[in-house]
Amino acid sequence: MLYVLGELSDRFILFNLFRYQSFRTGGAILTALLFVFFFGPSIIAILKVKQGKGQPIREDGPASHLLTKKGTPTMGGLMILSGLLVSTLLWANLSNVYVLAVMGVTLGFGAIGFWDDYLKVTKQSHMGFSGKQRLALEFVIAGIAVILMVWWSRSAHATAISFPFFKDLFLDLGWFFVVFGATVVVAAGNSVNLTDGLDGLAIVPVMIAASTFAAIAYLSGRVDYSAYLGINHIAGAGELSVVLGAVVGAGLGFLWFNAPPAAIFMGDTGSLALGGLLGSVAVATKHEIVLAIVGGLFVLEAMSVIIQVASFKMTGKRVFKMAPIHHHFEQLGWKEPQVVIRFWIISVVLALIGLSTLKLR
Repeated sequence: MLYVLGELSDRFILFNLFRYQSFRTGGAILTALLFVFFFGPSIIAILKVKQGKGQPIREDGPASHLLTKKGTPTMGGLMILSGLLVSTLLWANLSNVYVLAVMGVTLGFGAIGFWDDYLKVTKQSHMGFSGKQRLALEFVIAGIAVILMVWWSRSAHATAISFPFFKDLFLDLGWFFVVFGATVVVAAGNSVNLTDGLDGLAIVPVMIAASTFAAIAYLSGRVDYSAYLGINHIAGAGELSVVLGAVVGAGLGFLWFNAPPAAIFMGDTGSLALGGLLGSVAVATKHEIVLAIVGGLFVLEAMSVIIQVASFKMTGKRVFKMAPIHHHFEQLGWKEPQVVIRFWIISVVLALIGLSTLKLR
């Protein structure tokens, strides 16, 4: 919305600021932060009344959770998505296809997560709706978004996978790239969803990954910077830095209320949506493999569940004391803040490694 003010810069010179993605990214951060900060208490109060007993707590999980987390409302992702949406509508170029595709995935995945949270809260059970139905819907939404991005892209490598540390190494998948891209988006969404198990554990790594990809999107969208770094130039991808700035702002606002002891949980509403957003941005910027590095914590969480389930089915034994892996460390005696802060540190290190791939080519 405010983006169009840049077109009036010939009449009022200060409007020229709205042409710059860096300025609008800063505006998006501040807008989303203030929105969530000021409207958060009202949203929490409404959710408390509507949900009653709050999010059901796993009885097979750490015993302390039954005491410290019982009665806490979920669906806090509504706070994040509200701030993200308002900020994006204000500051982003809404005619940009990448913005539309990414926001379509975010809101679509958020709707799926919301319905899952709703079923869990109303039934007071961990069972939402069918896992197969959920995955099918996710793949449909992700597939449409990837097709849109490939169709609109003017890149010579629109259907190819690029590899970090190599300037000219590409694997062109043709239209099979749609399947690959959709898989990346769905995997990212569910990996973040599995990570959201402790107060503040998921939202900070999401903000770290969003900040990293905001830089990647901005650089990829610039002809000069992408040529200098030897990365794919994706015309229009720089606008995603505004969306990712809104994620950081909304995440900071949410963290104010999600910090231990949490006043609200993100729920599938937020975690699935934010994971899908990161996955779709990675596909848009042709940095799918880099996402696996930057979001390595999410990969670790997802792999711990896969390994645990596979091991138990094949051998009847468990590799971890409990999965996802953050609960394993709790069972080893780590306090919740220790797990959370150490995982944040890991996320920072992985983000720095991911950023290094931009130059080391």
